[in-house]
Amino acid sequence: MVPQSRPHLVYVFERFPTFTQTFCVREILELRAQGVRPLIFSLRDPRDEPVQTYPTALREIVRYLPESEELTRTVKQLRAEKKVPKPADHALRYWSGQPDKLRIYEAIWIGEQLKILAPGAGHAHCHFAGRAARTLWWMRNFYGVSYSLTAHANDVFCAEVETPVSLALLMRDAARIITVSDYTVNRLGTEHPGTQPKIRRVYNGLDLRPWQQAANGYPRGIGSRRIYSIGRLIEKKGFDDLIRASAILRDRGVTHTIHIVGGGPLEAELRAMILKLGLSSHVHLEGEWDQERIIESLANQAHVFALACVTERDGGMDNLPTVIMEAMAVGLPCVSTRLAGIPEMVIDGANGLLTDERKPEQFANCLQTLLEDVPLSRSYGATGHLLARDKFDQAATSRALQEALLSAGAMRFDLSLASRRPALLAQYVAGWPARLLRFARRRPAFSAENFLAGSPA
Repeated sequence: MVPQSRPHLVYVFERFPTFTQTFCVREILELRAQGVRPLIFSLRDPRDEPVQTYPTALREIVRYLPESEELTRTVKQLRAEKKVPKPADHALRYWSGQPDKLRIYEAIWIGEQLKILAPGAGHAHCHFAGRAARTLWWMRNFYGVSYSLTAHANDVFCAEVETPVSLALLMRDAARIITVSDYTVNRLGTEHPGTQPKIRRVYNGLDLRPWQQAANGYPRGIGSRRIYSIGRLIEKKGFDDLIRASAILRDRGVTHTIHIVGGGPLEAELRAMILKLGLSSHVHLEGEWDQERIIESLANQAHVFALACVTERDGGMDNLPTVIMEAMAVGLPCVSTRLAGIPEMVIDGANGLLTDERKPEQFANCLQTLLEDVPLSRSYGATGHLLARDKFDQAATSRALQEALLSAGAMRFDLSLASRRPALLAQYVAGWPARLLRFARRRPAFSAENFLAGSPA
């Protein structure tokens, strides 16, 4: 049955909604609040997750793909009825035994669903240059549906998975590439020459109101000498360097305590390190807290927020850590490292201090500076509060996303959006050349033989 209101944008997620990617949930909720009608597909069904931190009604607007056996059976039936495009039939015939074959079935299933649910839909968007993006790459070859993707961190920084549809192919064929920091704009453009004109930076957005309202830019813990850090206990968060910095501060006689909030695989190792260095009275692993407790603690207990991010052995790193945005919104001064997009959040000498990664002594110096200078801490915190409001509010980042997609001809525009935000009309007009090119493009029949030989269509 065709929806009465045509969607403005088709989304394909690997898992949606999921508590591990709350930024995707926030994005969809804010787009809907601004009048955008998304049609959402999820390759996997996350409804059995033990933790669910999103409105349950959100699941009702998601179309979940069948499990792999049913998916394969359905596509085979469509193929037997000669209902799949010839390029898709050709790919299935020659793809036996090749890795990532399920992406072909997913592309066909979604492509056929679009014919029913959104006739004429010519574009789809996804997050991460991963499974969903590879599915959309096949859809482009089979159905002529263009795609865009939002690149984040590990999908850009880490070694690629073994699949013929490489990051280079995804970048080459995307109509628009969104990424969440200027750092990744430059890195992607350098590593994939020729893609620069397609890349746009759109920061991850947050609903900052609970954090801003908790302290109104004046956190009551400044002066307490309590340092807070929040994150999963994994290598890239650099908690071992934060613990080493605590030992340096203690040896200097600097009064402080460090409170690390979060759980993860390195908990036992970090506890052992705390004991070995004799820091039990200085460093506390607090375990996992809910958002309400985190907000209350940052607003009323913390003097400084610290995150000693590092590059992992496999190249993984944080790009734009959400917890830093949240600490800024509360009004806390921040100490972190010069890594990826972090300097776009923590402006060294304005709302916090930065060090090189894996330099615990430098990190200790920065912490000591703020612990011993309350007026400076308050000044940095107030600046960060304003920066968070201006750069990372989800209403603003959602508008930026719409502009980036419209200017690439990658999103429907109608009177309902024009009436809410007339300024979008200019981006829609700017996207007409790309839209006309997409419709005019004569897509060659997909050749699996050429693809396997290294010359994909």
